[in-house]
Amino acid sequence: MPNEAKVRTAARDVVRSMVGEQVPDDESLLASGRIDSLSILKLISQLEKTLNLRLPSDRLQPDDFETIDVIVETVMRTAG
Repeated sequence: MPNEAKVRTAARDVVRSMVGEQVPDDESLLASGRIDSLSILKLISQLEKTLNLRLPSDRLQPDDFETIDVIVETVMRTAG
């Protein structure tokens, strides 16, 4: 299982590459329109590639990717 700091760095990097700028860790990505539900699939794929892990798609919901903080919690909870 990756450590939390590595997951947070990866989440920030992936989100930044998708939206074109750094986003505060607590900013809503979905409500702000920065990403949509289809973008979540790309986000998951990029996180898996960057962190060299698999996230169980049957245990994930769009809300699990609402903010960078929640993404970190989701990866720490589900990867392993």
